[in-house]
Amino acid sequence: MKSNLPVDILDDRKDFVCCKSGKGDGKVKCDSDSVAGSVSQRACVYCGARVVLNPITDAVHIVHGPIGCASYTWDIRGSLSSGPETYRNSFSTDLREQDVIFGGEKKLAGAIDEIIVKYSPKVVFVYSTCIVGVIGDDIEAVCKSAEKKHSIRVIPIQSTGFAGNKSQGYKAACNALLRLMGESIQPKVTGINFLGDFNLAGEIWIVEEYLKKCGINIITKITGDSRVEEIMKAPSAELNVVQCAGSMTYLAKEMDKRFGIPFVKVSFYGLEDTKTSIMQIAKAVGDKQVLEKAVELIMDEEYKASLMLEQYRQRLKGKRAAIYVGGGFKAISLIKQFADLGMKTVMVGTQTGKAEEYEIIRSIADEGAVILDDSNPAELEGFIKQKGADILVGGVKERPLAYKLGIAFCDHNHERKHPLCGFEGAVNFAKEVDMSINSPIWKFVKDENKCL
Repeated sequence: MKSNLPVDILDDRKDFVCCKSGKGDGKVKCDSDSVAGSVSQRACVYCGARVVLNPITDAVHIVHGPIGCASYTWDIRGSLSSGPETYRNSFSTDLREQDVIFGGEKKLAGAIDEIIVKYSPKVVFVYSTCIVGVIGDDIEAVCKSAEKKHSIRVIPIQSTGFAGNKSQGYKAACNALLRLMGESIQPKVTGINFLGDFNLAGEIWIVEEYLKKCGINIITKITGDSRVEEIMKAPSAELNVVQCAGSMTYLAKEMDKRFGIPFVKVSFYGLEDTKTSIMQIAKAVGDKQVLEKAVELIMDEEYKASLMLEQYRQRLKGKRAAIYVGGGFKAISLIKQFADLGMKTVMVGTQTGKAEEYEIIRSIADEGAVILDDSNPAELEGFIKQKGADILVGGVKERPLAYKLGIAFCDHNHERKHPLCGFEGAVNFAKEVDMSINSPIWKFVKDENKCL
């Protein structure tokens, strides 16, 4: 309960944590700035913007700031391309002390000129970082001048802001995408836009194949394996399908207002949500043949996946899982996946979850599960130990914590190299969880800890 948490945390953080019980606990506070001093697991505004836009394969990304900002986010998503590899490069103006004193606008203008001449990109994204917000460089003016000079789109992204504001970076990225799409309403074309898949380990190709078998055409992928011209066609779609709600709900709402495109939220993680999502899209398309093909696809794929999953269910039954991921949609799917494997979720948290997502989490989480928003390493460690978790599912920042505690870890973030979405992804996930939890290494780690 909030008033009697089993782990010591900052007083200002108590409203962000609750423990589910049959008595019905209060709501978890969320969707707000990080508490000062809590060392949030969130990233900065620039990072949030970069991870959304980086998978656009024929775009150039220029980071206006110190070199560390560019190196921190360079190639951080395992996003794959079926064509151009321009996005694999990372450029920075490398601002230093002299630039901070005298301004870096000329340096930025020179960098844009040089890169456009050398790489001939379809679009240039220019990111402002925290130091730019301090010294006041006008990147809007620099980008406008470069657009006129080179006759290509040069789009500024206002992404200043320190750690704890990653969701603001998502919004900045979405605004950049809207600028790329333009304001004109295009004639409608039969098909959908798929928002919020970044083609990690080729996941958008898996989803695209499912939908193709159902007779559904994807007009624009935002942003995994996408092209500039493809994104500019997005306003012509009949429907927006949103997977990563945390990063793309704002874009979907804006496209509904501007272009009259309705949207549905889906998740292709886990058997249950993959089945539900395919049917949800098929029903939204409103074609009888599409619906029939969707039912047939689900029956075939679920049967094959269930046969392979059974062996893992037997090995994982009764194990305890802790979840800490970016968005609420992914946490909800993970709870269902663990339940399907016979496992119990003892802790679940997100960086950018919304109130409605936490309501769902509270309704499906196991009794006694700790639910928390925008946590920090000290809290995570305390609750993992108190709840006796066997595995932590998270991202790059959570991996060292799991290994420090001597428990298994599953990477469900953007660095991974194997797909976890769809029916085959559900099998890959179960296999990884099994290999990690049931590895013999943990016996030696625990014995070593006893000796210490």
